[in-house]
Amino acid sequence: MATKRKIRVLTAKPGLDGHDRGIKVIANALMDAGMEVIYTGLRQTPEQIVEAAIQEDVDVIALSILSGAHDFLFPRIMELLGEKGVDDVLVIGGGIIPDEDIPSLKERGIAEIFGPGTRTDDIVSYIENNLRR
Repeated sequence: MATKRKIRVLTAKPGLDGHDRGIKVIANALMDAGMEVIYTGLRQTPEQIVEAAIQEDVDVIALSILSGAHDFLFPRIMELLGEKGVDDVLVIGGGIIPDEDIPSLKERGIAEIFGPGTRTDDIVSYIENNLRR
């Protein structure tokens, strides 16, 4: 009997953020939902995040940012994924992101943005219902 592969999620803190409580809460919720989670740690470059996603063969990249650099870092990650030919990874973001910035991020390939107060069950459901594999 074939077993179904767990959903693999890379959680990452791009840029100079030093606050990781939120992404750790999300990581725990995803693990509780039966997903396999890889946490890259603080202060990751877009290049490090994309390389880790490829090496770990993930289905999802979950980005968290509080620094305000989302307009540069999130699109750069999408650009690097495109350069590497990675088009089957669901990329989501969260953190402190102004509502007016969300449409631009989605146009650049970020599937969804989850702000403060989002229920972890909603994030789990979104991932389960929107995988690209």
